[in-house]
Amino acid sequence: MRVDSGGVGIEYEVTGEGPPVVLLHGFPDSGRLWRNQVAALVDAGFCAIVPDLRGYGASDQPAEVEAYSIPYLAGDIVAILDAQGLERAHVVGHDWGAALAWAIGSLLPDRVDHLVALSVGHPSAFMSAGIVQREKSWYMLLFQFEGVAEQWLSNDDWANFRAWGGHPDIDGVIADIEATKSLTPALNYYRANVPPESYVQPAMELPPVQADTMGVWSSGDFALTETQMLGSADHVSGTWRYERIEGPGHWMQLEAPDAVNELLLDFLPR
Repeated sequence: MRVDSGGVGIEYEVTGEGPPVVLLHGFPDSGRLWRNQVAALVDAGFCAIVPDLRGYGASDQPAEVEAYSIPYLAGDIVAILDAQGLERAHVVGHDWGAALAWAIGSLLPDRVDHLVALSVGHPSAFMSAGIVQREKSWYMLLFQFEGVAEQWLSNDDWANFRAWGGHPDIDGVIADIEATKSLTPALNYYRANVPPESYVQPAMELPPVQADTMGVWSSGDFALTETQMLGSADHVSGTWRYERIEGPGHWMQLEAPDAVNELLLDFLPR
């Protein structure tokens, strides 16, 4: 399906019937990231709604960096909910999708039933997580340099990209990026939302999340510390639940799908 969001076309898939669950991917994925979760959710009686966030997959790619800021991304998800006639939905996000989920839960509380953040904690908790988190986030500074970052990632058959994050589906991800020319739009998420000055003065202050919220962190994550997820509890006024999965890296949906699915089905009410 496709919806117009302020002139930007957003592609999304709807599978199953029942309480809606919106699944938000991050960098460098598309909605395909959630393939192991969709079947489990549908079998359990949920309706899975999986968009390609703007810039990715079959969705449009605005040229302006500012078009990838969080308020526009949140507007895309609202456009999907409105097109489906939904007042509320469970929202599950990973990586940039988790940052977006936090923002939607904070700014649009009436649209979120339960919220699940995988890997990435609340933006304020992330920014205050200390020097170890800053060190792990070194690539965010590199990604600010248009052209330089693209070249660094793609040179020598994407050698740095392959070595950097250990994505378990790296060949498929690279094939998607090349087919859709989505590398620069994907990097624009960093350029629009975490410019260097944001480490001194955050771009926006978010009110507490009112929805019942679960944060999930995996012990092999190369980019995120446990501290930034644990600190998210201070930014949730609803019920907070924390779960740690031992072993998998950043892409826990692909490396430990059964564990992730079990947590989702236990937390999201039907």
